[in-house]
Amino acid sequence: MQETKLTIRLPRELLENAKRYARQQNTTLTKLVSEYLQHIPASDPTLNNAPLVRKLSGTLSNKVSIADYKRHLEEKYGRKN
Repeated sequence: MQETKLTIRLPRELLENAKRYARQQNTTLTKLVSEYLQHIPASDPTLNNAPLVRKLSGTLSNKVSIADYKRHLEEKYGRKN
């Protein structure tokens, strides 16, 4: 993977804390930032061709569980044998 240099501005206190943490973890600030940024998900191209799914995403309450959904399907279509 090709690397490139990055300049960012941070409050001095935040930077010093991050450097201290990196030293305690026996790593570099560059490695810490790199590992953190790798946790950011890439865009999901699987939904690019599914506008209806994108439109409906997030419309269901967070309180609904998978068990609730299964129960709904059983009530609607009957129990599978």
